[in-house]
Amino acid sequence: MSKPFTVVPWAQSASVYEVNIRQYTAEGSFQAFAKHLPRLQEMGIDILWLMPVTPISIAERQGSLGSYYACSSYTEINPEFGSKADFQALVEEAHALGMKLIIDWVANHTGYDHHWTKEHPDWYVKDADGNFTERNGWKDVIDLDFTQASMRQAMIASMQYWVKEFDIDGFRCDMAHLVPLDFWMDARTACDTIKPLYWLAECEEIQYHHAFDTSYAWWWMHTTEKFVKGETGLHEIREVLHAYSQYPAGASKLFFTANHDENSWNGTEYEKYANCAKAWAVFTCTWQGVPLIYSGQENPNLKRLAFFDKDLIEWNAEPQLHGFYQRLLQLRKNNFAITRGETFILPTDALPVMAYFRKFEAEVVLVLLNLSNKEKVTVQVNHNWLPGKFRHLFSDLIYAFSDEESYELLPGDYLIYVKQNES
Repeated sequence: MSKPFTVVPWAQSASVYEVNIRQYTAEGSFQAFAKHLPRLQEMGIDILWLMPVTPISIAERQGSLGSYYACSSYTEINPEFGSKADFQALVEEAHALGMKLIIDWVANHTGYDHHWTKEHPDWYVKDADGNFTERNGWKDVIDLDFTQASMRQAMIASMQYWVKEFDIDGFRCDMAHLVPLDFWMDARTACDTIKPLYWLAECEEIQYHHAFDTSYAWWWMHTTEKFVKGETGLHEIREVLHAYSQYPAGASKLFFTANHDENSWNGTEYEKYANCAKAWAVFTCTWQGVPLIYSGQENPNLKRLAFFDKDLIEWNAEPQLHGFYQRLLQLRKNNFAITRGETFILPTDALPVMAYFRKFEAEVVLVLLNLSNKEKVTVQVNHNWLPGKFRHLFSDLIYAFSDEESYELLPGDYLIYVKQNES
């Protein structure tokens, strides 16, 4: 399978930061969030993904504020966040700092009082009694009917509106696999004629890479959870990663330890991974693919954020993991071994360790992750990429390695060494 669309150059080595505007600040507004842009730019963020910015339906609303994913209009702004002028200013400020901004797009369904329900009721799926319906168990939304050509045209026009009016840089498409692939092909063709965009799909289906640049690594994430619970071994994670390596050239996977769904419904990364949370975060930033950081992970955020109500992230004066993520994201920007290189997984026998090299031409990076919450391990590495001087990513200490070395890792520990090429 080949991809008919080419990923925009600025996304080829990018990181994505998911922004939950409601919970980010006490004000929960675009203006208040904008004050964090310089910090995020300094941390190394490339792409800001804003959860839906459209107004939320009142009918069948869940909780006091409702779900962002139950919209009442595709071309208006949620007044909770501010005005269209505020949104425009946010986009411009992000661009001025060298960051891109994409918005969440919910094509499969709308809220119950979306204006289309009155203007075009024929654009919706109906049950046997002719009532609006939803096929996936969500209580606050109703499904659109993608056999309706006029609805498709209106949807694409709405997407184009955000590109033309606000100069956004792409879309993260919610539950993309519930929408026909040919719609996404048409939408991308139409929107990319305005400017080349980045397209991120919340789905695993490989065929959707005909339209999308990046898709979710749900399979990987769920397998890591099984591993932590003792329900499988690292061999299954390696099998998942091998399957991903067979994706077409130009296709990438989005790796994450948290996002809005995981945090709110399944727990924080510390609930799931305990003291291995940072080791798994290192993996997301050093494997081939796109790393996602969710709002507050750099703090870190230790609580589940309410989904339908106000629940402020409890920021520290200085986010404790700012430097941790900054180092990882700088590595991605400065070393093609991470973003373009080949991957060589090192044998670790029965140890709970992921060890691998990333290599591009003369650039070499060695990553060792102890994924046990209890066991201290010693890893033997014997490889012809090893001899030479290496810099420890987080301490900047220089080590001279021979072709055979051993490394001790405490539970949840991680080591990253960057080869120093002689000039």
